[in-house]
Amino acid sequence: MANERPKADVVIVGLGWAGSVMAEELTRAGLNVVAIERGAWRDTSTDFPPAVDPDELRWHTRRELLQPMSVETTTFRNKTGQQAAPVRNWNAFQFGWNVGGAGTHWAGMSWRFLPWDFEVATQTAERYGQERLDSLMAEGLQLQDWGVSYEEMAPYYDRFERIAGTSGKAGNLNGQKIKGGNVFEGPREREYPTPQLKDTNWMSMYRQTTEGMGYNPFTIPAGNISQAYVNPLGVTMGPCTYCGFCDFHGCGNFSKSSPQACILPALMRRSNFTVLTETEVLHAVKHEDGKTVKGVKFVTRDGEEGFQPADVVCITAYQMDNVRLMLLSGIGEQYDPATQQGTIGRNYSYQTCSSVTGFFSGAKMNPFIGGGALGVQIDDFNGDNFDHSDLDFIGGAGIMGYSTNGRPIANMNGIRPGNKRWGSEWKEAYARDYQEVANIFCQGTSMPTRDAYLSLDPTYKDRHGQPLLRLTFDWNRNDASMIDYTTKKAVEIMREAGGEDIMVDNQAEASWNPYKQHSSHTIGGLVMGSNPATSALNPYLQSWDCHNVFSVGASAFPNNGGYNPTLTVGALAVRAARAIHETYINNPGPLVEA
Repeated sequence: MANERPKADVVIVGLGWAGSVMAEELTRAGLNVVAIERGAWRDTSTDFPPAVDPDELRWHTRRELLQPMSVETTTFRNKTGQQAAPVRNWNAFQFGWNVGGAGTHWAGMSWRFLPWDFEVATQTAERYGQERLDSLMAEGLQLQDWGVSYEEMAPYYDRFERIAGTSGKAGNLNGQKIKGGNVFEGPREREYPTPQLKDTNWMSMYRQTTEGMGYNPFTIPAGNISQAYVNPLGVTMGPCTYCGFCDFHGCGNFSKSSPQACILPALMRRSNFTVLTETEVLHAVKHEDGKTVKGVKFVTRDGEEGFQPADVVCITAYQMDNVRLMLLSGIGEQYDPATQQGTIGRNYSYQTCSSVTGFFSGAKMNPFIGGGALGVQIDDFNGDNFDHSDLDFIGGAGIMGYSTNGRPIANMNGIRPGNKRWGSEWKEAYARDYQEVANIFCQGTSMPTRDAYLSLDPTYKDRHGQPLLRLTFDWNRNDASMIDYTTKKAVEIMREAGGEDIMVDNQAEASWNPYKQHSSHTIGGLVMGSNPATSALNPYLQSWDCHNVFSVGASAFPNNGGYNPTLTVGALAVRAARAIHETYINNPGPLVEA
């Protein structure tokens, strides 16, 4: 093949969090790794130093760190039978557009999923009876376990936290519950690498209010680290300055966990690692027998096509791209909602969220003191931490009082209801309410249904002539009931704290659309599990259909927890990489028998 590169042991498609974690593990084990990244190189000192990073118009409003829509978009519809249309604004989906991927512009909330999240089907049946599980499934939910437990994931969570320098306070050390941490979390074997972040005025108010109501508040674990730290790779990070320019921004202080801050300085020094930037992988290329792949076909920024041969192909791009690349490569069978056959595109879900806003007359919230993961949360109504016996849903939400940012453009509509949104009245209201507003956010679980899935669009194509990915999705009744319940709890907290002129935004009250979202946590479509009839990947993220293809990302989640996905993606990347270099390379073949 023209422009064929030298063969690698492993080719990694997408150099964000998952790709960089895998590359670090694999190169340290001595494997020759080539990473291919569609975006350009970005470096902290040159692309977002402290003098450049706090440019809200450039990064947050115009979103220059996100992939341009002209490069690729998706199409969207609420249900099968509708004509899908291309998405024209990145709101629900925030594709990265550089080395580091979405790990460069993420906010930093660093959650381990609950033990329940990994075994929703099994634990629902055990606690509420098989009849309850069967009823939910009959309603249309596709509930299934991940094929891996929290206990099995815990060491990999620990490894990723050490690399990222995560700040926090343990609430469950080896089974001992510790007040002040998250007492609902799964057991961890040691404390966080760095201490928890400090409270703002609103965080202190929220903490005192929820504790007085009998709940269990704790500081959110953060990738905005609290003190100087040297990680296991020898990379030095600095303390967060609480500037509030985190999500959609880089971090000029080297204090937000990211591939640039945590991994790339070590990885780029290794002679057995190569990265090709501004180079797009079109699809993997199968061997003649169709049972394995021999590498990936790519195209450079200048339009030159090439081929990267490799013994192992790791697809570690954005969630949507992982699914699309598998479909374009002809690996696995497209999911069909009518027959429920096929696994590629199956179990798509999102993140069910709401927000509650209140105002505190005469308060000084000082919102300019912020961090992307700065907040206090209660998990009393998250996952299965509360009794669902008399409720018509499963799952729940973390309910947080947050101080993530005070960016003036983004917050200019955060004024009391009844005020004009323009002119002198708006200016007067904003000058007053900027200091007096506070927010509570409910970040909830999302359960997949048989009618929510991803597929290739039959009409729309990208600039290379390949089909775009089509999303078919709407809120389901279970998730809408869950977020209604938890939102009411958030309103109770806001009232108890003394909030006035309370405003509620519950997006599950209307049909889902990609333009007005509280979250960008898009999940599933290439899910892991122990049953090849209902999962595309085995518990080591290895394709059931081509054993030398692995894929890591939120695309592997069979359901979404009430948390951000990043830490779980990182832990899965460590686990998959170790399975490759410790077992697969020495004896290529399925790591789990079908």
